[in-house]
Amino acid sequence: MSEDILLELSNVTTVYGRNKMLLDVSLQVPNGKCACLLGSNGSGKSTLIKAVMGLVKIVEGTIRFDGKDITGQRTYRAVRKGISIVPEGKRIFPKMTVLENLRMGAFTEKKQNEIQNRFEQVFEHFPRLKDRSHQIAGTLSGGEQSMLAIGRGLMSDPKMIIFDEPSLGLAPVLVQQTFEIIHRINESGVTIFLVEQNAHLSLSISDVGYFLQKGKIIAGGTTEELKASDFIQAAYFG
Repeated sequence: MSEDILLELSNVTTVYGRNKMLLDVSLQVPNGKCACLLGSNGSGKSTLIKAVMGLVKIVEGTIRFDGKDITGQRTYRAVRKGISIVPEGKRIFPKMTVLENLRMGAFTEKKQNEIQNRFEQVFEHFPRLKDRSHQIAGTLSGGEQSMLAIGRGLMSDPKMIIFDEPSLGLAPVLVQQTFEIIHRINESGVTIFLVEQNAHLSLSISDVGYFLQKGKIIAGGTTEELKASDFIQAAYFG
């Protein structure tokens, strides 16, 4: 695998029970770039994330991250190798404080000075979280909870963050703000794998993109190529 590619899926097929959920899927996430995976509900996007994180059975193909084979590895090993995830629907710990939530994102790190450095890095991105550091997370606004979920994802000092449907359930103004935050994080040097339904916004901040339908990649390329595609224009932009 090229040093320019951080995550690579090669001919990956997964099963759930007797059903094949992903079929011969291949894609690449370039190091330091933003790649998006687009598709409707039921297309297999969540299964692909689970495959990367070692949560579903892979019967064919390989997954490589940072030059190493991680096919079928346990989730905590994926985290230790530098993969972080901001899950669909935020999934913060509502009865814990902001600081406690953030600390959960650094569970693999034991050095207190390093954890403190990561707190400060998160607060640089999200000054509002610093102001609310001792507030119970469940009392935060929807936008603040999104910031917290992203901040927790940054606490593991990841090489790559997977964003799973970050626009889900957010008001339009918050969706725009969230995508601006994701773009800033990518510009800071963190590789982004953006799994989304919102094609317009996703392609606007991504370098490459893939479209998943019924478990198969039906289109892929640079965002400029995808935007110019008649098929993509008809299917996603009307």
